Amino acid sequence: MNTNFTRQEKHIRQAKILTGLAVLLAACLLTVNAMAMTVPAAGSFAYDLYDIGVNQILLGPIGFIAGVACMVFAAILAIRQMILPAAGVVLGGAFLLKADSVVQTIGAVIC
Repeated sequence: MNTNFTRQEKHIRQAKILTGLAVLLAACLLTVNAMAMTVPAAGSFAYDLYDIGVNQILLGPIGFIAGVACMVFAAILAIRQMILPAAGVVLGGAFLLKADSVVQTIGAVIC
């Protein structure tokens, strides 16, 4: 009687795993239209926020100085043999230095 109970538990567990995998597969196959947000026109809603956040800070001198500072910090980390944090800082600095092309090509994805 005890062996039937454990077999039944095994079957229930396998059924739960298969159900979870089926739900995960269905979620992966579900498609949704995604659109990239375009740059707002002058005078439109939230253009001032976009102008200050992206044009003046990210693409301006503040973003450039932050990108150079990240590269210097990454060099210091690499000298101290902290390779993994240095790699992350290099990626962040490269994003800041090339922010204009990143903003133009990727944009914000709206699902």
